[in-house]
Amino acid sequence: MTQSRVLYRASILHFSQATQNVNEDACYFDDGALVVENSRIVAVGGYAELVIDYATAKQVDYSKRLIIPGLIDSHLHYPQTEMIAKYGEQLLNWLENFTFPTENKFASYAYCQKIAKHFVQQLINNGTTTAFAFSTVHKQASEALFTEASKFNMAIVTGKVCMDRHCPDSLQDTPESAQRESQELIESWHGNGRNLYALTPRFAPTSSAKQLSMLGELAQQYPDVFIQTHLSENHHEIEWVKKLFPAQKSYLDVYDNFNMVRPRALFGHCLHLQQEDWQRLAEAKATAVFCPTSNLFLGSGLFDLQKAQDFGVSVALATDVGAGTSFNMLNTFGEAYKIGQLQGKPLSALEGLYMMTQGPAHNYGLSDQIGNLNPGSYADFVVLNPQFNALSQLRTADSESVEDVLFALSFIGDDRAVEASYIAGEECKQELEII
Repeated sequence: MTQSRVLYRASILHFSQATQNVNEDACYFDDGALVVENSRIVAVGGYAELVIDYATAKQVDYSKRLIIPGLIDSHLHYPQTEMIAKYGEQLLNWLENFTFPTENKFASYAYCQKIAKHFVQQLINNGTTTAFAFSTVHKQASEALFTEASKFNMAIVTGKVCMDRHCPDSLQDTPESAQRESQELIESWHGNGRNLYALTPRFAPTSSAKQLSMLGELAQQYPDVFIQTHLSENHHEIEWVKKLFPAQKSYLDVYDNFNMVRPRALFGHCLHLQQEDWQRLAEAKATAVFCPTSNLFLGSGLFDLQKAQDFGVSVALATDVGAGTSFNMLNTFGEAYKIGQLQGKPLSALEGLYMMTQGPAHNYGLSDQIGNLNPGSYADFVVLNPQFNALSQLRTADSESVEDVLFALSFIGDDRAVEASYIAGEECKQELEII
């Protein structure tokens, strides 16, 4: 742990509070300072003022660099790290041909450890300091990821995937084992350090009504745990859900029937929702998770951000690795921008940044810890180098705004643009190794 005050000098950009006016309410310091002590942020502001107030602090000079909050990836699959960019099929075939065979490997704890290490390295090196990650049906897979993230004091939210039907026998649990093992993981890991738990039914087709009911019981018993699952990603999937749950009026209503539509519930994709579903998500203060690279890769559809905003639904950005094609959240925003262009509503760089920092942090009830650079929050932050190579030097040399720099890095940047990633005040970026 950092035991002395450190003042980081750089340009600084963040959102200090939740806002509906993202393009107006960003906090930016062209010559700024971020003061950190013992894993937390102490102060943020202009360098000229803070260097006087914290004259005895050690200084780290990141001049001509940009500091932003550590990024939040709200939906991805850590077991799928190794199968990123497998030749794309439609969702259900992709699961059968690639995902399930890969997840079978996690019956080995050594394998869980290997992929967890690689996964965490990828997150950190791409500037992601908080991730909502699906595990596998194996309890030990979640334990391996919690253990690896804890080495960095990293905020990780994960959970054992639950599925008791319509998947290989080797990956099936039961309603009883899903409830029991999920509860054991909650008791062991939720709130243990910076670890948080998410109840994780993969999606409605792979869970029986009994299993969803028993997970819903846990959701009521532990109202502060998260819930993560998939919703309305693919037309074939939606038709399947109608056949499996004929008594429910919609896909979302399946989850609602089992007490899983509430605050801290994250629904990945939400591509083909009815008007009533958008209204219900808003009423419940649940989150719709926009996964642009995955939606394009599997040909699932285009997320309707305008509809979500019209209904007041909180939206978070996510990579959805491994159907998603990059661990880099800035690149992910770049694809979200393109989807907006196709619909006549392109996102600004500041809107994108908000949906992977303060926006989700606020909606998850975590904005006192992550998603911003406010005093008291954990010192999770990223140092971006806008001129990390010849092309970026040429492109950003005459940029007149920080928004333009951020926008450019979303298309021509990659993990090389992330000069440093800090988690709880400690620099964690490392040379990636083949494990």
